[in-house]
Amino acid sequence: MPEISKQRAALPPCRVVPESGVKPTPTGPPRRIMIVAGEASGDLHGSDLALQLRARDPDCELFGVAGPQMRAAGVRPIANIEEITGLGVAELGSTFWRTFRVLLRLRTELHRSPPSLVILIDFAEFNLILAGIAHRAGVPVLYYILPQVWAWRRHRIRKLVRRSTRMAVVFPFEAELYAQAGGKVSFVGHPLLDRAVPAQGRAETLERHGFAPGTRLLAILPGSRRGEIRYLLRPLLEAARTLCADHNLVPVIPLAPTLRPADLEAAITRKELENVRIIAGDTYSIIAASELALVTSGTATLETALLGCPMVIVYRVSAITYVLGRLLIRGVNHIGMPNLLAGRQLVPELLQRQVNATALVRAAEPMLTEPRRTEVAEALKSLRQLLGSPKAADRVAAMALEICR
Repeated sequence: MPEISKQRAALPPCRVVPESGVKPTPTGPPRRIMIVAGEASGDLHGSDLALQLRARDPDCELFGVAGPQMRAAGVRPIANIEEITGLGVAELGSTFWRTFRVLLRLRTELHRSPPSLVILIDFAEFNLILAGIAHRAGVPVLYYILPQVWAWRRHRIRKLVRRSTRMAVVFPFEAELYAQAGGKVSFVGHPLLDRAVPAQGRAETLERHGFAPGTRLLAILPGSRRGEIRYLLRPLLEAARTLCADHNLVPVIPLAPTLRPADLEAAITRKELENVRIIAGDTYSIIAASELALVTSGTATLETALLGCPMVIVYRVSAITYVLGRLLIRGVNHIGMPNLLAGRQLVPELLQRQVNATALVRAAEPMLTEPRRTEVAEALKSLRQLLGSPKAADRVAAMALEICR
């Protein structure tokens, strides 16, 4: 499920485990650490964590389920994230058996050659099962970036607490929630504070990618998974055509690292992509240089907020996935993390049938005029102070090596 907002209930004060700043001194055989992520955002944060682990303990062996960025950071893949990427209940059919076989591989590894530690990064259903397997095998579990069970299926909170040796959460209210349930939890700050920074200024971004000075960009972020592309790319492009014609904008798709241009062409026709620039490898700079973004619900909404770009958030899956999700969600009002953190709807959200060109244009246009655009951009930037301090990966690396020293 996507990120979901909730009305914050008053929670009693709790003791949160302090983070460790001490660099462990390796003794005995080299540590073996299994790291498992399942999505593009998990791959991003897993790669930062892997680099910090290696900096603190160059001899440790890192392996697990890795995407391209984790592999580049030195994580040996037992399986690749690309093998197990799914979207929702109805969309998992095409990946179910591949995902199940990966889970069996990891289970075999945990029993045959138990690692010093298992680090799980989000990826709710898969990693919750794996946490149980590791727990029963006597392998300590550090869960980093926990599933948003505070929004749906809240009964899993105690299950997560039972199966996790330590928890490293990235939102302050999560620390209170899990500590109240008996978890050994630390608020480490959000890793995007280090990541969501443009590589250069707006003028330099335009020049770098061959745009004329003063070009006004419209960023289109249709998701990082093929299922999201299938459901969302066409209506986003239809809305973009109208917005670009009426407001002198140039449409740009900052391509997620898990996708290729061919994945876009598989979902729509090449004609529909005419006059749309597809740019890989400079996503944050493109978003920061854009007047507005049309963003699929997920990590990209928080990244876009930290970059101060006004947005319209969209979410669309199969009817059965959506219905099942709504049955499980309780006490929530928003799908976007920026709106959750703000405690109000800063930016529009469109769900399911609302995701059409007409509704998108109607929601987007107010944020293309002043003073509304500046008001929204400044409100989004102010969310940064709610997310703790930078260097989350360094804190989690210290915690991990402390557990398995």
